[in-house]
Amino acid sequence: MKMKNLITKLLYLAGFLLLLISCDSFVETDLPKSQLNNEAVFEDYATATAALTDIYSKIRDNGMLNGNGIPVQLGSYTDETDSFQSPSSPSEAFYQNRLLPSSPTIQDWWNVAYNQIYAANSLIEGVQNSKNLSEQNKKQLQGEALFIRALIHFYLVNLFGDIPYVVETDYRNNSKIPRTSTQNIYNNLIADLQNASSMLPETYSPAQRVRPNKFTARALLARVYLYNNQFTEAANEASAVLNQTGLFSLEPDLDQVFLINSRETIWQLQSANAGENTVEGSIFIFVSGPPVLALTENFVNSFSDTDLRKSNWINSVTDDSTIWYHAFKYKERSNTPASVEYSVQFRLAEQYLIRAEARAHLGNLGGAREDLNKIRERAGLGQTTAQSQTEILNAILQERRWELFSEPGHRFFDLKRFGQLDNILSAVKPGWNSEDRIFPIPQNELNANPNLLPQNPGY
Repeated sequence: MKMKNLITKLLYLAGFLLLLISCDSFVETDLPKSQLNNEAVFEDYATATAALTDIYSKIRDNGMLNGNGIPVQLGSYTDETDSFQSPSSPSEAFYQNRLLPSSPTIQDWWNVAYNQIYAANSLIEGVQNSKNLSEQNKKQLQGEALFIRALIHFYLVNLFGDIPYVVETDYRNNSKIPRTSTQNIYNNLIADLQNASSMLPETYSPAQRVRPNKFTARALLARVYLYNNQFTEAANEASAVLNQTGLFSLEPDLDQVFLINSRETIWQLQSANAGENTVEGSIFIFVSGPPVLALTENFVNSFSDTDLRKSNWINSVTDDSTIWYHAFKYKERSNTPASVEYSVQFRLAEQYLIRAEARAHLGNLGGAREDLNKIRERAGLGQTTAQSQTEILNAILQERRWELFSEPGHRFFDLKRFGQLDNILSAVKPGWNSEDRIFPIPQNELNANPNLLPQNPGY
C-alpha cells in the first residue's frame, strides 16, 4: 500500500512538472488540471520539495538567469565584453544594441520568466491549500517561492521597465493583466521579500547554500531598497546579512570565492548532475582565439596592475600576435570528477558595496569608506583616496565594475542607476541609443494582450 501511494504521488508530481514545462505562456494554463495536480503534489513535503527543486532547475537551465543569459548577454550589451559571433547570431543583437520586439532572446526571456513566476505562484497556492503539510514546512516552501517570485520580477522590471506583477495562476486574469508601474513593482518586491524573510530559516539545508534562507531574502531586499533609493533600509538589510559572521565571511583567497563551499556565497544554483560545473565557465573560458566572447581591452586596462582581481579573475590567451582576455572567476570549463563550482547568484562582497553606497548617500562617508576598503584590501589595493560624497560614489561605481564583472546584470543596472549609461556607452558602443536603457516588450505579447500597450519608447 505504501509503495502504491508513493507511485501515485510520483505520477501526480510528474504531471504537475509536465504542466509547467509545456506551458508556453503564463496565460495558457488549464486551471482545473493545475488545481488537481496541486492537491496531489502537496500531500507531503517530499513531493512539494521536488516541485520546488524543479523550479530552481528551470532557473538554472533556461531564461534570464541561465549562465548563457544575463551574465553573458548584458556583458556584451555594455562595456564588459566584445562579441565575435556571426552577425545573424541572436547574441550579436545585444552586442550591437539593436534589440527588436521580435528578437528571439527577448521573447524567450519574457516567456520563461513568466512561466517561472507561474510555477512559484502555483507552489504558493498549493502550499496554502495543503491539509497535510506542517506549518514549518509550509513556511519554508512558501518563503522560497516568494523569494523566487520577487527575484524574477526584479530582473524583469530592470530590463523592461513597467511589467505585469503576477501573483496568481488564474489564466483569465493573467491573460489581460496590465503593466504595473515601476514604483508599485518595487512596493510588491519589498512586500514579497519581507514575507519571505519572515518565513525562511536562518540556516541552510542542504549545507551547500542551494536553497535560499532568511539572509538570501534579505540580501535581495538590500539590493531592492538600494535600487529604490531607500538608503536607510538598504544599509540596514545589508548589515543584517554582514553581521552573520557565523555564516558568511569574505574569502581571503580570490581563487576560493566561487567554489561550492565558499563562505562568501549567499545563494547559488546547483549543477544538474554530479561532476558538472557552471555554464558560465564553459562560455567565458576559452583556450584559443578568436573566441566567441572576450573581455574588452578597455575593461582589462582599467585595473591597476597590483589588483589581485586582475591576476586571479582574468586570464589571457595568445593567438599568434593577438592577446585575448576572458573572465576567470569560474576556473572549470568542463566536467570534473566531482562538481567544484556552482553558479553564484548572491555573495557577501555585494552586500559591502550596497552598504557603502547607501552610507554615502546618507552622509556617513567614513562608514562608506570603511566598507569600500574591505573590498579593496581583499583585492590587494590600498585604502580609497575618495573623500567627498561625489568622489566616494564614483569610487563605489568603479569598484562595483571591478568586483562584480560577469555576474548577473550588475554593470548594466549600475550604469543605469548612476545615470551614466549614455555617458559611458555612447563612447564605446557605436550602436548605443538612449532608448536602449529599456528592452522592448515582445511583440507577440503585445498582440496577445493589448493591455500591455504602449510599446516601450524607441521600438
